[in-house]
Amino acid sequence: MTRRRILVVLVLVSAVGLAAAAAAQFVGDDTSSEPREVAALSDSKRSATIWAVGDGADGGEAARRVADVIKRSRPDRVLYLGDVYDQGTAEEFKDNYRSVYGRFDGITAPTPGNHDWPNHEDGYDPYWRNANPRLPRNRHWYSFKTAGWEFLSLNSEEEHAVGTPQERWAKRQVSERGTCRIAFWHRPFLNAGRHGDQPDIEPLWNAVRDHAALVITGHDHNMQHFERTEGIVELISGAGGHERYQSNGNDPRLVWDEDDQFGALRLDLRRGLARFRFVNDDGKTLHTGRVRCRPLRG
Repeated sequence: MTRRRILVVLVLVSAVGLAAAAAAQFVGDDTSSEPREVAALSDSKRSATIWAVGDGADGGEAARRVADVIKRSRPDRVLYLGDVYDQGTAEEFKDNYRSVYGRFDGITAPTPGNHDWPNHEDGYDPYWRNANPRLPRNRHWYSFKTAGWEFLSLNSEEEHAVGTPQERWAKRQVSERGTCRIAFWHRPFLNAGRHGDQPDIEPLWNAVRDHAALVITGHDHNMQHFERTEGIVELISGAGGHERYQSNGNDPRLVWDEDDQFGALRLDLRRGLARFRFVNDDGKTLHTGRVRCRPLRG
């Protein structure tokens, strides 16, 4: 073999190796021990409109109104914060989720709720495997980037104590300097509503503390905005349409809360800044805020 042919072969082998390495780095698969960043979900947009909503997939009219408000804004992404009623079965995902929020399947980043998790192998997992193939298959925590922000979808229903695979992964995932991150999961660490604070969530909170500017959750069927706590602003958006729970407006940690209306959380993102507003099911803005962050740097 001539020297030129040898060089061509070496270049081709190297290119194939690099492509394989890139695929392994960014695509979560069922054989790897932990999920990775999902490149297919990431993009290079300079700005994005993201909606976050949970606890609304019951097929009812209130949930449909909330979904209609989201649709009118032409969102770039939707974060579904968990719970398909009543038990997250395959039939309920079809009848209660797809009929309401299914219109956003191709742009949705989900996290499982406590109603979904007991039947996730029959409901949540196959639904999202088919509805959005860009998600890692049968994976329940992952990350992606858009508009200068990194999103971490974590799972409050799977093991998350210190030292578990999920907690270790979350810590490694935030190693890049900066705080322009939004972590989201179902059950809130801080909560002025019916369910109260969830102390078992502390390992997830601590994993992103000092590395994320926002944590977004659902579970309590209302809307809450907390004062910055340990560098994090927590927002609860659990008024997606399935009944409402009373919140304690006298909780001194709260900036604002709403427990009489259904609605969702809208975020308008760009590098270094998140503007957010809670919007009711008639499209009326109820409350606004903004959070600044330190841009991510490798």
